[in-house]
Amino acid sequence: QLQLVESGGGLVQPGGSLRLSCTASGFTLDYYAIGWFRQVPGKEREGVSCISSADGSTLYADSVKGRFTISRDYAKNTIYLQMNSLKPEDTAVYYCGRTYVCQFKNPLQFGSWGQGTQVTVSS
Repeated sequence: QLQLVESGGGLVQPGGSLRLSCTASGFTLDYYAIGWFRQVPGKEREGVSCISSADGSTLYADSVKGRFTISRDYAKNTIYLQMNSLKPEDTAVYYCGRTYVCQFKNPLQFGSWGQGTQVTVSS
């Protein structure tokens, strides 16, 4: 089964940090762009960040630029999302998905979604 597994979420105070991990099961991430999305109840899934496979170029939503950093560890077949200076509005379930070209307009172009990991930013 080709699937991604997200981990690393939790409860953190505003201004704190978390590092999310996205690990592949059944395939290698080397040939795919990997994107992080987040979703809160009643709203559409929102693109957060994406890293390409070809040149490692990255894409960030305006709301997280300068606070979040996406990175790739080829040896561990894992994508990380380092989240700093977290705000209450970052609270959501975070998902990673694979695609071929980074973009946020159409989440349906991504596949192999995992179960997600909950991030809660609250004092």
